[in-house]
Amino acid sequence: MKLIQAKNYEDMSEKAAAYIIKQVHSKSNSVLGLATGGTVIGTYNRLVEDYKQSNTSYSNVHTFNLDEYVAMPRSDQNSYHTYMDKQLFRHINLPEDQSFLPDGMANDLQEECQRYERLIKDSGGIDLQLLGIGQNGHIGFNEPGASFDSVTHIVNLTESTRKANARYFESIDKVPTQAITMGIATIMKSKKILLLVSGESKAEAISRLINEPIHNNNPSSVLKNHPDVTIIADEDALSLIKREQKEVLSL
Repeated sequence: MKLIQAKNYEDMSEKAAAYIIKQVHSKSNSVLGLATGGTVIGTYNRLVEDYKQSNTSYSNVHTFNLDEYVAMPRSDQNSYHTYMDKQLFRHINLPEDQSFLPDGMANDLQEECQRYERLIKDSGGIDLQLLGIGQNGHIGFNEPGASFDSVTHIVNLTESTRKANARYFESIDKVPTQAITMGIATIMKSKKILLLVSGESKAEAISRLINEPIHNNNPSSVLKNHPDVTIIADEDALSLIKREQKEVLSL
């Protein structure tokens, strides 16, 4: 596990985008696992800037998103389909039929989970998975207590996660109670993982990841078992980590 310190959110986003661009340049048909939420918006903005300025091509790339809300139409302004289209997909040359998200409106949600797992497997597996981290240590929507053996599945969202996401909705009552998410085992099959962490609100989560033993009460802790994880965290996020315990490297 490599930990890279960024000065602030902007610096974290620059470093993360550079990491992803390097992956696409080194393997033009990369399979990218993508995330949503506030942490990755700056990274996507910089990928779009690079595409416009340097013409990095995504024509052979395939993408798989971590999750999607259950019972939310993809056209809804709060769906992750809409988020990805707004933040990234419409701005780069990624073919529409090469980007995949779970279908939260599927008639048979269990079959949809199995279908999504097959799609990832048939693609050859994810080369680089982008992650954020929840305040309670969740990755994807794998909440505390999630099995490390889980594959794509339906999850009941915790109250803390719904509260964290409520800022995107009219009220917390509008926040969905369920989502389809890649399981921890699915995430861990990725060849590389890039975890982004920003802000004081995530300081406890990253401190627990680094300093506490591996346990499913802290889902992110499983990343210690992966052979190729890079964490890019800004100074605010690293504020609780004792200086002598940090191994901060530069790209």
